Amino acid sequence: MSDDVKDSNGNILKDGDSVHVIKDLKVKGAGETLKRGTLIKNIRLTGNPGEIEGRTSTIKGLVLKTEFLKKT
Repeated sequence: MSDDVKDSNGNILKDGDSVHVIKDLKVKGAGETLKRGTLIKNIRLTGNPGEIEGRTSTIKGLVLKTEFLKKT
């Protein structure tokens, strides 16, 4: 399957996986920054292989690029 969703290290991501943010990311519209090492649990895959959906304790409905994530 060529549409596998992969993290920054090339590991395949699936629905329900947990990931860590590998770089500080500013979140548009939230006025907040996701710090490096932030854990995002129970991710959901989108139709785009370069993006996932997730949530943190303070921000719901995040769409993140997989190039900034590492599978835990």
